[in-house]
Amino acid sequence: MSGIIVKQMPGFKRVYKRLHANEKTVVDDAIRTIIKNPDIGEEKKGDLLGVYVYKFKFKTKEYLLGYEWD
Repeated sequence: MSGIIVKQMPGFKRVYKRLHANEKTVVDDAIRTIIKNPDIGEEKKGDLLGVYVYKFKFKTKEYLLGYEWD
């Protein structure tokens, strides 16, 4: 089995570094969830075919995490 490579896009890095520690923990958990089951997200259509979006909530705020996988 080959290893999983997680890459952060520049826009994600900018937003992530501004999050509070408890928000970063929730985002990290969401990333682990996606790694365990990449099919969990909803695949986009049209020009964004191949891009998946995983939605999760923290307190009252909903986050969308976009990702691609092979």
